[in-house]
Amino acid sequence: MIKPCIVFNDRAEEAINFYVSIFPNSKVLSIQRSEADAPIAKGKVLGATFVLDGREYTAFDGGPSFTFSEGFSLMVNCKTQEDVDKYWSKLTAGGGEEGPCGWLKDRFGLSWQIVPDVLGQMLSDSRSGNSEAAMQAMLQMKKLDIAELEKAYHSTRVA
Repeated sequence: MIKPCIVFNDRAEEAINFYVSIFPNSKVLSIQRSEADAPIAKGKVLGATFVLDGREYTAFDGGPSFTFSEGFSLMVNCKTQEDVDKYWSKLTAGGGEEGPCGWLKDRFGLSWQIVPDVLGQMLSDSRSGNSEAAMQAMLQMKKLDIAELEKAYHSTRVA
C-alpha cells in the first residue's frame, strides 16, 4: 500500500484535527508525540495516522527545514457548487490564501485543489461544448463557479 505522508514544519496535530473535522468518513487513528527534545521538540508529533474521506495518511512535525510547495496538493472533487463553496470556505478560514483556478493554501500552508466533477468532462469533451471557453473561464477564477464554467462551455465556438 502507498500512503501519503505530510510533513509539517509545526502544528501537525492541529492541522490533522482541522482536516478530520471538515471531511466525512474521517478520523484520527493514532498520534505519537516526542518524549524528549530530540530530534524534534518534546510533545511535537513524531508520527500520526489519520483518515480523510476514507483515505489513510501519515503526518509528523518535521521542523523548520520542512515547507510545502504547490508541487504537492490535495484535490477535493465536488459534485455541487454547495460542496465547492463549503470546502473553499473552510480551508481558507483562519489565514488560508485563495489561489488561481480552484487552488488554495490552508492556514498551515498546504495546497488544495477544490474541483467540481463536471470540470474534467468540460475540459476534455470539445464535441459536446466549448472546452477552450471553459478553460479560459477557469483561468479567470479563484474559487471555481460551476454555473459560469457551464455557461462558457455551452457558449458558441469561435470558428
